[in-house]
Amino acid sequence: MNQKFQDALLKKNLTAPPVWMMRQAGRYHSHYQNLRKKYSFMELCKQPELAAEVARGPIQDFDFDVAILFSDLLFPLEVLGMGLEYTDAGPRLGFSLNSENIGNLIPASDAISGMAFQKQALLATRNVLPSNKSLIGFVGGFWTLYVYAVEGGHAGNLIQSKNNSALQEKFFDHLIPLLEMNIQLQLEGGAEVVMLFDTAAGEVSPLFFNSRIAPRLIGIANKFPGKLGYYSKGTQDSFYRKEFCQAPWAGFGFDHRWNLAKNLSENISPGFVQGNFDQSLLSGEESEFKKNLKVFTESLQGLTPQQRAAWVCGLGHGVLPKTPERNVKLFVESIRQAFS
Repeated sequence: MNQKFQDALLKKNLTAPPVWMMRQAGRYHSHYQNLRKKYSFMELCKQPELAAEVARGPIQDFDFDVAILFSDLLFPLEVLGMGLEYTDAGPRLGFSLNSENIGNLIPASDAISGMAFQKQALLATRNVLPSNKSLIGFVGGFWTLYVYAVEGGHAGNLIQSKNNSALQEKFFDHLIPLLEMNIQLQLEGGAEVVMLFDTAAGEVSPLFFNSRIAPRLIGIANKFPGKLGYYSKGTQDSFYRKEFCQAPWAGFGFDHRWNLAKNLSENISPGFVQGNFDQSLLSGEESEFKKNLKVFTESLQGLTPQQRAAWVCGLGHGVLPKTPERNVKLFVESIRQAFS
């Protein structure tokens, strides 16, 4: 495991932060592109040795401190019986969830066996990683998965998703036990932390989040104290009430809309603080990218080592397709130089 990452989990003073990025193993990377010429996306996810090789690639080429399970957050919907295929237009479920068909979903206790490939992928990944690199897993947030189940994606106004509280609650009752079993599987597979990615959380109001979503999130965190990280996209500080922040999270990830220096100095997270360079700026021409990265690092250099102790450096969201590999490598090197 990576000592810098472990120190960040414990909020120990350190100099250069550990670095990893969401989607660091993905379409921008030639290593991944070469594998995709031979295998489908589903094969890369579901064959453990292939998933391990995809996850190993960015560690080898960019020297990230942390590797992340190579998989997809929609697989729980597949094992519940909703079907799943990956097309050129994106993922597609077999049907849209509604009040009439929710009763056809497979019980979580029967569906969990379909997620065993993630545990095997983590075991295989740990076997190919250098011993000084950490390994983490991830699951999708139950709200985000619900939105996908109803809408087929999380773009737009989410009118159908937001306006059926009975369907929401019934689906959450069905899905959350599966997610909890899935988190346990990933921890058994060697994940040091499991991230809960809630990419649709910012599409609701703070009132909706705190009444419908946060209480159940706190319940999940309580079952895995110090082992579950939470990332939400598009949220703001009014989402993160005291009781939510005081749950035993391993830490929080923040998108690029947040003031990261403020989050660190105000100790908003009970553990690590991950983020949050704007991923779009990573795609800039090299001189422009360096200029933007300098502004980012300078905003954090004013903090004391104690204030930066929890920082896990990364992006506001995932690495975008066509991001220049040289910029990814330069990002990792520059962060280490700026905080050495």
